Amino acid sequence: MMLASGLSRCGVPAKACSGQRALPQLAAPMCRPASSLLPQLRLTTCHASSSDSEPSVLEQAASAVAPTNGASSSANSAATSVLATAAEVSSSTPSTPEPEDNNNKDDKDAPKHLNWVPDASGLAPLKFEPLSGSEQGWANFKLLFALPWRRFKKDAVLTFKLEGEIPDQLQGRFSPGFSMPQIIDALEKAAVDPRIKGIAVEISPLAIGWAKAQELRRYIQLFRDSGKFATAYMKTAGEKEFYLASAFEEVAIAPTANIRLAGFSVAGTFLRGVLDKVGVEPQVQRIGAYKSAGDQLLRRDMSEAQREQLGELLDDIYEHFLDTLAQARGKTREEVADLLDRGVYDNEVLLAEGWVDSLKYEDELIEDLKKKTGGKEDEVAKVGLSRYSKVSRSAFGLNGKKRIAVLRAGGAILGKASGVASGSITPEGIIPKLRALAKNKKIAGVVLRVDSPGGDALASDLMWREIQKLAEKKPVVACMGDVAASGGYYMSMAAQAIVAQPLTVTGSIGVVTGKFNLAELYERVGYAKTLLSRGKFAEFLAADNRSFNEEEAALFEESAQFAYRSFRDKAAASRKMPVEDMQAVAQGRVWTGQRAQQRQLVDVLGGLHEAVALVKQAAGIEQGEKVTLLEVSRSQTSPLKLLGGGANVLAGLAALGSLAQGGTPSAAFSQALGAAVLQQAAGSLLPGMLPNGLTAAAGLQLLQQVSAGQPLCYMTEVDASSLVSAGGVAVGAGAAGAAAGGLSSGLGGLFEDEEALMQALFMQLEEAFEQLL
Repeated sequence: MMLASGLSRCGVPAKACSGQRALPQLAAPMCRPASSLLPQLRLTTCHASSSDSEPSVLEQAASAVAPTNGASSSANSAATSVLATAAEVSSSTPSTPEPEDNNNKDDKDAPKHLNWVPDASGLAPLKFEPLSGSEQGWANFKLLFALPWRRFKKDAVLTFKLEGEIPDQLQGRFSPGFSMPQIIDALEKAAVDPRIKGIAVEISPLAIGWAKAQELRRYIQLFRDSGKFATAYMKTAGEKEFYLASAFEEVAIAPTANIRLAGFSVAGTFLRGVLDKVGVEPQVQRIGAYKSAGDQLLRRDMSEAQREQLGELLDDIYEHFLDTLAQARGKTREEVADLLDRGVYDNEVLLAEGWVDSLKYEDELIEDLKKKTGGKEDEVAKVGLSRYSKVSRSAFGLNGKKRIAVLRAGGAILGKASGVASGSITPEGIIPKLRALAKNKKIAGVVLRVDSPGGDALASDLMWREIQKLAEKKPVVACMGDVAASGGYYMSMAAQAIVAQPLTVTGSIGVVTGKFNLAELYERVGYAKTLLSRGKFAEFLAADNRSFNEEEAALFEESAQFAYRSFRDKAAASRKMPVEDMQAVAQGRVWTGQRAQQRQLVDVLGGLHEAVALVKQAAGIEQGEKVTLLEVSRSQTSPLKLLGGGANVLAGLAALGSLAQGGTPSAAFSQALGAAVLQQAAGSLLPGMLPNGLTAAAGLQLLQQVSAGQPLCYMTEVDASSLVSAGGVAVGAGAAGAAAGGLSSGLGGLFEDEEALMQALFMQLEEAFEQLL
């Protein structure tokens, strides 16, 4: 029986439990802690006093029930039994209460997962498992009674398009694109669905990182292991798209496709020259030799430390590309390297050398699919991903009785939500979910999926604390996406184990903070500012019209060092490492997942499957037992975003906000103009500065925090999606096409998802009118 801290089994304060009502003359039993349920919670039990002068509670009870001279032998036996029990308890009961030890996690009654140590060798691998005969029969029976919107023709091909950004969490009603969980779920179901003959996927320029590409390849391979066909089709592609396509059984490209395979590059951007020209002096403290986030404001070129860590990232990606493509296409590493170095542009060469399987236009591909699916001459039997997503996993027995929650956190970490559909992580968005999961007894454990370059240090710390509290109640395993660095790592390290893909970008344990001195800018434009203050450091951060004095500069550096030490020491404690060892791998340095594992920053290499397997391991669930994954995160998109684009929306909101607060029309116009200018400037500058698809609104908020002297746990050293082809295939093209979300490749095309298009259109119109009214 679990009781709250400070209560005995009698339900009264632990200082002194009142005697039992049935035995009013008995001595009051003493209460002592019996075990630690959690570090802050104690379970107390009542033990009778065992002093020499007084009989124990059980002895008095035995005396009370002791028979008289005429009692039966059964009564004598009962009394003897009670006395024997009393003697045994008395001998094992201490005479004084034991002191509480809130840190005793070795107690036998503590949750078992608190002492759990991740064991990668005991994890079940990700592999295709066919349905048994009875499971297949039961699935066929269920499909007979499927709802109309879950039905489609037998022997169909599942078709969809991968393009632009692929969000890491389920999308709201106003987001027409497909997400990672949606795609993975469809591949798992299609592998065992008797109605699906194969998949055909068009791969266009992608705006994702290498970790997501790795995750997608694994589930495509799982589908292929089912024995069904898998075809990839490309019209425009670079290294990342080609890498993903190599997981398919057949790689087809258009005869005139733009396929550029030339190698990999990453760029650093530096704004010091721009700031000098406009009269802005950045006063930045970046703690950590490799914390190059501050370099963008302070330097005009790349530092040796940044060059070193970016070089290692490129090495890992290059080596992985060589190994993977060589294995997939039956080549050697040297042949793959030679392909990149030759800069092949002739698709006939790619076909002749076996890098692709066929050159086909879309109509030719459709004819091939008709033959594979046995469809009619005038159409191919197909089902789009939007419709197929409605098919339940339970139809194929893929769910289990026990539940594991998946909480996804993606985007920049902000103190509060910013802008329209900012795609950010905030304490107000994450903490209530963490607390709800802690209270939900039906949840066996939690996978925390983190895909973030970091951001606000305070917000990161608040969420770190709540993740730790959740981990005291049930197993929590962090699963990293494309990037989980700086503040993203801050959140992840609170979990009991960390899983990352080999090419996840992580680490960056460091802090950057600063402010801008605008004195020269003010002088150029004729702006004057005078501050009156009381207190030695009252103008410490308020004075943007001058530089720090010596005392202020010293305080600024000390506060930044304090923030860094707090981050580093908590990382060391969370990872159970000596501070000295953590210091050696911290200092703002970025690592790939495979290098992070070698340095104990990550426990297991893998993805969602491995994270779920670790939660099972910690929760005492058999590896082979099926569980139900509950997605508890869903992105929200406002219909206002659909009514205009970019600066227009932000400007309109700024103007409306000013008018609503009683501002004059001229003030509203100024607000709108300022918002539009900021949005335009951010759109030009921030994409090159901020990684992982960070929105301009979120970027502006982080920039404002830096200028106000707030410490950030943020990584701008590398964009997880910017390590792209040197051959001219721009990820930006994919990002620009992301609004379509992979729904269509043209009217009437093979990969067009008509249902999703119509559904998105009607929902958008409906909700937009509701919002306006």
